[in-house]
Amino acid sequence: MRNLLLTIAYDGAAYHGWQVQENARTVQQAFQEAAGRVLGVCPSLKGCSRTDTGVHARQFCLSMKTEHAIPCGRLVDALNHFLPADIAVLSCREVPEEFHARYSCRGKEYEYCIWNARVRSPFLRARAYHYYYPLQVEAMNEAAGHFLGSHDFSAFCRADSRERENMVRTITASKWRREGDMVIYRVAADGFLYNMVRILVGTMLYVSQGKIRAEEIPAILQSGDRSKAGPTAPAQGLYLNRVFYDGIEPAETIESMEVQKA
Repeated sequence: MRNLLLTIAYDGAAYHGWQVQENARTVQQAFQEAAGRVLGVCPSLKGCSRTDTGVHARQFCLSMKTEHAIPCGRLVDALNHFLPADIAVLSCREVPEEFHARYSCRGKEYEYCIWNARVRSPFLRARAYHYYYPLQVEAMNEAAGHFLGSHDFSAFCRADSRERENMVRTITASKWRREGDMVIYRVAADGFLYNMVRILVGTMLYVSQGKIRAEEIPAILQSGDRSKAGPTAPAQGLYLNRVFYDGIEPAETIESMEVQKA
């Protein structure tokens, strides 16, 4: 039995996230169909993250176990032959039997892309959030700095019916940058809660608008009250950018897919 780590990238505009759902097309479903055609059986896939509807991935990692002897290079080519054009396998490598794409993950990095121009770009309709008001990037970066370190992020998580978990996460990078009309937020952490990045972005947009002051962020974190934070930013601007493991480096990422170069 071989345990394989595959790195993929996908445009999430046509999918309801990664995980298989009833009555909704997902990336996992599309990948399982392609893998079944290549391997003759539908393998059990372990994804590094769920990702929301419409969210994209420049580097997404999944693990699967198979008894098939197909070499990794040929598997990449075969899967790409059967996958739809908005999903691509970047690499494949054998990993230890105990490796699990989700539970072995030590952190992730996301980017959120905002097209900050008066006129929308038709080419970025599903790939960046069109926000035509002026952005106060300096104030947003002041707010972003308050998220660094370990905090309870209950105020920055969408409530749902799942059992409440440990809501403490450690953010190691949190910064905005402007590249022409594209404004990009990069955030890295040991893990993320449901809708966390999109709520962080929505809150910092409120800071730009003057509805929340940057110095209020620590109090909002301490409150644990979702209603005190800003709205949830739209999904189309969000990209899973990198995935981190101890001692294992996923072989590829698609830097050329950066939306600002579209």
